[in-house]
This record gives sequence, C-alpha cells and structure tokens, in this order.
Amino acid sequence: MSELAPQEAAVLKMVQENPFIGQQDIADALGLARSTVAAHIMSLVQKGFILGRGYVLPEASRAVCMGGAVFDRKYRARQALVPETSNPVDGMRSFGGVARNVAENLALLGVSTSFISMVGSDETAAALLAHLRQCGIDVSQVVTSAEKPTAEYAAILDEKGDLVMGLADMGIFDLFRPEQLDRVWPHLASASLVFCDCNLPQETLRLLIERRRDARFRLAFDAVSTHKVMRLPDDLRGVDYLFMNLDEANALLKRQGKGPFDHAEAAASALIEAGAAHAIVTRGPQGVVVANAQGVAHVEAVTAHPVEMTGAGDAMIAGTLSRLLAGEAAADAARIGALLGALTTESAASVHPELSPRFVEANMHRLKPVERM
Repeated sequence: MSELAPQEAAVLKMVQENPFIGQQDIADALGLARSTVAAHIMSLVQKGFILGRGYVLPEASRAVCMGGAVFDRKYRARQALVPETSNPVDGMRSFGGVARNVAENLALLGVSTSFISMVGSDETAAALLAHLRQCGIDVSQVVTSAEKPTAEYAAILDEKGDLVMGLADMGIFDLFRPEQLDRVWPHLASASLVFCDCNLPQETLRLLIERRRDARFRLAFDAVSTHKVMRLPDDLRGVDYLFMNLDEANALLKRQGKGPFDHAEAAASALIEAGAAHAIVTRGPQGVVVANAQGVAHVEAVTAHPVEMTGAGDAMIAGTLSRLLAGEAAADAARIGALLGALTTESAASVHPELSPRFVEANMHRLKPVERM
C-alpha cells in the first residue's frame, strides 16, 4: 500500500472537500507553487486516489478484471465420433474467457466491476461488449483492434461430454503489450482489487506485478493453464492472491526448482515462499487449500449435482474475490468461492443464470467449516 507524503495528503483532503477546486486555489491555501500542486495531483492519479481531470474520486470498492474475453463454441457428439467424416452434434455458443467470466459473476454478486481486454473489430466483439454492459460492467477501457479477430475457442466433445479436441484462436491477446498498462493505469490504480488472468503476454504480466508494488490496490491472478502460468515471474512479490490448481502450481514451481509436489498444501506453501501473499490451490472434489505466511487452511468442496463443469473455477474465483472485497479473510472468502463454484456446475451455463447475493445466501446451509492446519 502506497503511503502519502504530507503535502499529497493535504492536497487530497482539499480535493475531497471540494472536487471542483482549482490548482491555484489549492496552491494559495497550502502555500505551495502551482507547479508543485500539479505534480502532487499527477502523483495522486498514479496512486489511484483520484481519477484525473475534474478530480473524480474513485468508488469506495471497485474490482477490475483484465484478460481473456472469448467466444466459446461447444459441439457434443450425439453418438461415437467417427474420424474423417461428418458427425452429428449438438452445438452450444456462449461468451467465455476467465477474466470475462469472473467479471460477470462479480457484477451479478453486486460488485462494482470494470473489464479490460482486447477484442476484434467484428460482430462477435459488439455482441460480447453489449452483453457485459447489460450486466452493468464498465467496458470503457476495452481496446478494439482490426489486426486480429476476437478470441474464439471451439471444443469437440464425445457423446459422454468428455473433451476430444479443443481449438483456440487467442492471438489477439498478444497485442496487449506493456504500453497498454500506461493507458489504463489510472483505472487500475483507483481500483480496490485488480484480477488478471494469464492470457496476457508475459512482459505485460511482469510489469503489472512490478508496478503494483507501488500502488494501493490488491492484485489477484489466475493461472489459466499449465502452459500460461509459466508467464508469471519467479519472484511473486506484489501478488496478493494467486489462484491455480495443483498441476499449474507444480508447473510454475518446477521452473523454480522446487517441485513437483504431491500435496496441494506443500505446493501452496512453496508459492508463499516465492513471494505470493496468499496462494489458493484448488483440488476439484477434494476442496481448496489456502495458504499465507500464518499457515495453511483447508476448505472442503461443496456437494453438488453437476450438469456442466465449464465456468466453475471462474465462479469460485469470483465468489472468493467478492468476499475479500467485503473484508473477509482469505480462507473464509474461499468458502463462498467453493459454494459458488458448486452452484455453477449445477447449471448448463458458464455463469449461473440465477446468480445474485440472495441466491448465494439461500444456499449457505450447504457450506462446511474451514479446517485450519
């Protein structure tokens, strides 16, 4: 958390009392040069205490989700697949992407949410952004590019619903280079919490972690896959919450010469040693392990009657982040995450269509207590 110098604090106090005050008026009141006040104003923008021209103050609690926005296609075979010929399937289409899914879940949970990504100049992007706006999500910082199309993912499933082949066109995210962070930094710096997935380029993720060390927002990451987690740096200082499964943790830790681990507890503890403040390692039906410098806690999985697993992990992250924003400790927040993940598996949609704070409250009886180790 960045601390304010005395003059910065005095300037901020005057802006809070009168958002329309001029820089010369601030300078006269504090006995400073106008150029000094202008420098302090710029510093307050960079640190996220004000939002730029007009001295617009940030909301008390706001989440920013940055990363993947994808158009998903699923094709489930009606009978055993036969190679090299046409196969009858049932097709499904939906919006996806880890960061996009987390953003929609957060908005439905009542969290003020912004979304940042790259999309193509195409009809898919227009429909995707319109859907997010309908959910109440701020998409003003999403970049539209004509260089590449909006990301798409196609899944070929057998008659049992198991993945046979996945096809991903994610090249547009390579365009989210480090200079994009300069453009959106005031928006990030003014947030309470920034969540980012590892769909973005390695150099962008590393710069985000470095710059967060001098900012006041909390920073959370999701690994996405064993391949994409390798984009994270070895030094995880600056990462407040790190979400991944055991395979993803082992992939990252092995690069650091620390793995692989057979148990999520050991892997989570190793991630803390690497610099993360909190490590949340998911274990599917075995629950979630939450580690920090004080120790390790185990959150049991919530019993569910699954229909479709897609989106469950993203819902778990959103449920956890929503409770972290409400002031709960990480292990207690992860209980709500586990509940929301289970509820999402009971729907065919990637984001549960009935999701709301009241819906979560009505299912709280399904939670199990946290086991602290």
